[in-house]
Amino acid sequence: MEQQYDVVVIGGGAAGLSGALTLSRARRSVLVVDSGAPRNAPAGHVHNYLGREGTPPAELAAIGRAEVTGYGAEVEPGEAVAARPVPDGFVVDLADGRSVQARRLLVTTGLVDELPTVRGLREQWGRGVLHCPYCHGWEVRDQPIGVLSTGPFGAHQALMWRQWSADVTLFLHTGPEPSDDEWEQLAARGIAVVTGEVVAVESAGEQLSGVRLASGQVVPRAAVVVAPRFTARSAVLESLGVAAVDQEMAGHVVGSAVPADPSGATAVPGVWVAGNVTDLRAQVISSAAAGLNAGAMINADLITEDTRRAVAARAVFSARTERELCDMVLGDRRHGI
Repeated sequence: MEQQYDVVVIGGGAAGLSGALTLSRARRSVLVVDSGAPRNAPAGHVHNYLGREGTPPAELAAIGRAEVTGYGAEVEPGEAVAARPVPDGFVVDLADGRSVQARRLLVTTGLVDELPTVRGLREQWGRGVLHCPYCHGWEVRDQPIGVLSTGPFGAHQALMWRQWSADVTLFLHTGPEPSDDEWEQLAARGIAVVTGEVVAVESAGEQLSGVRLASGQVVPRAAVVVAPRFTARSAVLESLGVAAVDQEMAGHVVGSAVPADPSGATAVPGVWVAGNVTDLRAQVISSAAAGLNAGAMINADLITEDTRRAVAARAVFSARTERELCDMVLGDRRHGI
């Protein structure tokens, strides 16, 4: 028989651990299944997390796990591969062949950053190859930055990163030609534009050093900005009939995400989501907040069910029988005498 919990949390990042903390503090039995492959593992530090600014991602996760287990929750390394509904909740199948049962599920499996096919990008991802200025802009301030255009937002990215450095170059690569307005904006902000396809990013030791064009020319750069495709890790949810859907900006598909209401509830009753699996823009601190909100809503849903069950258990007695039973057992004490 599968071990049973009030809630199984699938994913041990900021959203999952925050939800587990909320639920375990609400005296729920909680299991966190963590595959140990967080999206932000390549990054050196977490930023914009008030009170934890500059904390390495692995350290923040370790702190979270200690807090969660301190309230009685369990955190187990492993991978959830599928889930299925049963009369009293769900069964979650793990990659090692075991299964666990839960009354409710919180899925916080995040997303995968699919990078453009350019040699060297993956090796420098999270260090010299970046995508979010709010995550990494300060760290490369005043350095030579290249923006690799692969879609309609290349000029927009270059103008954004210009806030952090006066030396920004837009590499058109496979992106479209800027519009007349964009050309004027780029020129006004002193952003250079390089045509031609990029074939590689160059490194000198651990440090990114330049961008190599198909022509053989290398343009020195200290950092390169890319726009990944953000693909939800939704396999477990899909096994329950919850599919990720394409997310578009200005008619351009930028990734996929699992639909949910503001509380994180999906179309399947009893299944919630939080973090990047449902919100492509969520950073660590907002993912943690979403986990808290989903955890609170799951606990409220369980309270409703617990109350319904308690009322149903009393339904074998009529109101008259209840009064007679109280009189027989308590007598005058029923009235405080």
